[in-house]
Amino acid sequence: MKFKELIRQEQDIAFVIGNGINRYPNNPKALSWEELLLKLWHKFSPDVFNFVPKGITTTEFYDLLDLASIETANSPFQIQKEVSRLLSGWQPFDHHVSFVQWARQHEAPILTTNFDLTFSSLPFMQQYRFKTTSFTDFYPWSTYFSDHELKDPLKGFGIWFINGLVSYHRSIRLGLSHYMGSIEKARNYIYKSRTGSLFNNNSQKIWSGGNTWLQVFFNKQLCIFGLGLEENEIFIRWLLIERAKYYRKFPGRRKKAWYIAPKNEKPDDRNLGKIQFLRGIGINLIETNNYGEIYSEPWL
Repeated sequence: MKFKELIRQEQDIAFVIGNGINRYPNNPKALSWEELLLKLWHKFSPDVFNFVPKGITTTEFYDLLDLASIETANSPFQIQKEVSRLLSGWQPFDHHVSFVQWARQHEAPILTTNFDLTFSSLPFMQQYRFKTTSFTDFYPWSTYFSDHELKDPLKGFGIWFINGLVSYHRSIRLGLSHYMGSIEKARNYIYKSRTGSLFNNNSQKIWSGGNTWLQVFFNKQLCIFGLGLEENEIFIRWLLIERAKYYRKFPGRRKKAWYIAPKNEKPDDRNLGKIQFLRGIGINLIETNNYGEIYSEPWL
């Protein structure tokens, strides 16, 4: 089945999307995560890197920078402030607008791992927050952008930020330590909360993460694209494993998921391992002929 056919046939869909949509089509202003990290190293450390060394994940590469930087030792969050500066003011291209308009029309939530506000910069968008949960700018998980205020994260269009956003620089998750903090935060919601956990509650709605993007992640069908889902994506991969465990405990709540990516004509062991990972957690792989079949054509 083609991706365009899928989103027109399936209902109750949410999108999980990464930086691929910003880099399409060969956008010279959009930074890859590797390029962003190298810019940060050049600014904050005397060590010079022109590439991310092998044997180090990009998240570990950030933590090494944090340790090496003299500025951050005396003034925390300087690197995250620079990230906010570098990614602020990005403007949407036509394919951004078409995608957001399609999601809006079909009341499909968007969960993005990106920090920039490209999706939410359209004129009809406003920032909202579920006030039933305590707010922290470290983890603004109850904050979303939409054309109207939502009463339920599962019912209506909204743009949610998994790894933080530039308007709250302390929320930006770049390092392994950051990801581990996010896992701890999510684990408390999912398992340990006194106000109701996901795995120990007969209700899908009344739990401590029910007014955050976690509610969408666990209780909607997911289309995942623009995201490498490589081994360094510890947080998102852990969440997908927990999602599979959730459905094993509550099979009646099971929702489908798809990972959309261009076809790799010569998959190596890493590609084959990722395919096995996706299959093991119940995610279907949809391969396209090119990036246009992901970022442009489906929304026309």
